[in-house]
Amino acid sequence: MSEEYCKIPDKLKLKLEKQQYRIAKNHSAVKTCNWLKHSLKGEGTCYKNKFYGISSHQCLQCTPSTIWCNLKCIFCWRSASWYNKERMQGKVDDPSEIVESMIEEQRKLIAGFKAHTSVPNERYLEAYNPKHAAISLSGEPTFYPRISELLDEFHSRKMTTFLVTNGTTPEVLEKLDTLPTQLYITLIAPTKELFEKTARPSEENAWEKINKSIELLPSLDTRKVIRLTLVPGYNMEYPKKYAELFLKSDAHFLEPKGFMSVGDARKRLPYEVMPRFPKILEFSEMIIEDTNMKIIDKKEDSAVTLIAKEDYSWRKLN
Repeated sequence: MSEEYCKIPDKLKLKLEKQQYRIAKNHSAVKTCNWLKHSLKGEGTCYKNKFYGISSHQCLQCTPSTIWCNLKCIFCWRSASWYNKERMQGKVDDPSEIVESMIEEQRKLIAGFKAHTSVPNERYLEAYNPKHAAISLSGEPTFYPRISELLDEFHSRKMTTFLVTNGTTPEVLEKLDTLPTQLYITLIAPTKELFEKTARPSEENAWEKINKSIELLPSLDTRKVIRLTLVPGYNMEYPKKYAELFLKSDAHFLEPKGFMSVGDARKRLPYEVMPRFPKILEFSEMIIEDTNMKIIDKKEDSAVTLIAKEDYSWRKLN
C-alpha cells in the first residue's frame, strides 16, 4: 500500500479558503497581502520594497506547511487553533508541482484586477509573473522536508526567495543545499522566560534550538536578517539583549517591527496595545545605543526600522 499524502483536512481547507487562502496541491498555500493590492493600484508598497527593492505586486506570499508549527505566538495573525505541532507526516508534494500550483492560485486571486481602471495592463502582467517568493505565510516552512529543493525550484524560475523561520530547526538550516536569497530568523524574545511567555512553544527545548540557529548563522553564506515582532508587555524588553543576540548572529540586518492587531491576533491583543512607530523608533535607538550599529532605514506606516552596521551597497535587489 502506497504512503498517504500529507494533507490539509477538507473542513479546514474550506475555512482557509473563506479567509482568502488558496491551497496549492495538498499542504501548501498562497494568500495575497494588502500591499500587493495597493502596489497594483499604485497606492503604495510594503516595507520590503523600501528596504530591499522587492516589487510588492510581484511578491508571492506562500508556505509549503500551512498548518504545521511548533509555536503559538501571541502576536500571530494566523489561527493557532488549527496548527498541528507535529512535523509533517506522510508523502509530501513535489517542489516543482507546489511552485506551479502556487503561481496558478495567485493568478486566480489577482484575476479581478485585470479590468480594474486603476491598474495598468503592464503592472497587471508583472503581477501575473511573480518575481519574489516570501515563504512566510503560515506554519513553519522548514517543517517541509524538501525545503531546499523548493528554494532551488523558485531560483530555477529566476525568482528571489525570502525564507522566514522561527529558528527552532537548526538541523534543517545546517543541511540546506540551496540557501534562500534572504534568510530571516524571527527572534521572538530576548530571554527564555519572555520567549516562553510570548511564543508558547510545544517543544521544551525550543529556546535552546533558536540559540543554536543564531550560532549557525555566521556560516551561512547568504543575506541574513533577524526580525523582531514587538509586543509591549511581552517581548518589548531588554533592548541590549536583542543587540547582543543580533551581533552574535553576524546577520546583516535587524528589523524591529511592531506587531499588528489583525486577524486572530485581535482575539489576544487589542488594537490599543499595538506599538506605534515612535515607540518602535525609541526601542530601536535603545538597541543600537553604545554599539557600532545604526538605523539605516524606516517605514512609519509599517512601524518598522532597519538596523545594520552599515548601509550595504547591495541592500536593494533591483
